[in-house]
Amino acid sequence: MNNFFVNISMIFIVLCFLSYNVYSQDKNNFNPKKAAIYSSIVPGLGQFHTKKYWKIPIIYAGLITSGYYINQNYTNYKLYKDTYISRLNGDSSDDLQYNNDDLKILSTFYRRNTEISVLFFSLAYILNIIDASVSAHLLEYNINENLSMQINPIYHNSILHNNISLSIKF
Repeated sequence: MNNFFVNISMIFIVLCFLSYNVYSQDKNNFNPKKAAIYSSIVPGLGQFHTKKYWKIPIIYAGLITSGYYINQNYTNYKLYKDTYISRLNGDSSDDLQYNNDDLKILSTFYRRNTEISVLFFSLAYILNIIDASVSAHLLEYNINENLSMQINPIYHNSILHNNISLSIKF
């Protein structure tokens, strides 16, 4: 668990160094490709690039929470699996109060939870990249204030039939 916090602090330090480079560039240049690359290198850096600072703690909360559950579930999985294997080999010197069937069920349960936690971690990481790219796209999206819509009836007169149609122009 101590290595986990060391890794998080290293990511934070890299984020601080890279943020200087991102912040010093042109303020109106929000490149979606750059934002996606920044977020794939360091989660949250693309949100920093697009000035959506409030999203960064949410991203890290999702990544740290799922990382914590990956660690917990994998630790329990290894414990129950190793105990089950050692009992099958004839070593019953463990302190667990479960029978072999319970150990097998518990190891399967925690293996499945580990896989689900890895899936959530991957999903949070990918959503981080997608969010940075979409935010950069939307910041560059310029809407002209002179939007209008015209609806005009058109009357067609012919020998065979008469009809009315509507024409819509954006």
